[in-house]
Amino acid sequence: MREKASSENLEEYVRTIAADFVPRDFEHEDNLRRTAEYIRLHLAGRGRAVVRDQPFEARGATYRNVCGLIGPEGRGRVVVGAHYDAAGPYPGADDNASGVAGLLELARIFGADPPEIAVELVAYCLEEPPFFYSHQMGSYVHASSLRRDGIEVKSMISLEMIGYFRDEPGSQRFPLSVLRPFYPSEGNFIAVVGKLFDRRLARRIRNAMRGASPLAVYSLNAPSIVPGVALSDHLSYWRNRYPAVMITDTAMFRNPHYHLPSDTPDTLDYRRMAMVVDGVAAAIRTLAR
Repeated sequence: MREKASSENLEEYVRTIAADFVPRDFEHEDNLRRTAEYIRLHLAGRGRAVVRDQPFEARGATYRNVCGLIGPEGRGRVVVGAHYDAAGPYPGADDNASGVAGLLELARIFGADPPEIAVELVAYCLEEPPFFYSHQMGSYVHASSLRRDGIEVKSMISLEMIGYFRDEPGSQRFPLSVLRPFYPSEGNFIAVVGKLFDRRLARRIRNAMRGASPLAVYSLNAPSIVPGVALSDHLSYWRNRYPAVMITDTAMFRNPHYHLPSDTPDTLDYRRMAMVVDGVAAAIRTLAR
């Protein structure tokens, strides 16, 4: 029996990050440092990860990614990442304490039941504006270091807002009206978003996730100019010529609390978030084969 994600653990992580470490924007370096220490502690303490910091400079200050490596070296690796900074002075529970919580729960799962391939779990700093799309994004720093060192990456998976679900008809919106016939009008699914011509990877991950839980999983491959498709850390890996996808609850197309003070832990569905994490764990094991 495979180890399963715990909704209680996920809620604990989100509530700590979104309550004790606020604000987490780039101007609050001390809170970002404290968040990084919390992530480091849990990556190392609840799994078998070999943990390191990856410091980098931006606007005259030092920030850091926290990286944990689990599993056997030598056959390339899968990178799973989530950013721990937040937009403005807000709690950022879904954006993106939820993604970080998923990262920490994956560390626990793979600590108990190691994958057949090296998995690097990375918590990034500086995803939010004014750094988005710049070389000072933590994910760009990490992706470019892998490229510079000649590391083979089977896939990168970005966990970007994975905790907000709604069952009401009309709770799901879309960046383009042409998408509406192909996806539910209820915001009760998780999406795997990939590049236009990389359907095989997105569908492979989608199918593995579908087999891991009852949660509905849909995939979308579209040009990066489609609103929302490139709005996370997977973009940095595309720019460094690595295959990558984003796992998302679709952010502003579903969650009315996006980048607002109301993005709090009480708005999230931890039961379905655990299903997302189980799906990602299954997808990683599939990629290892």
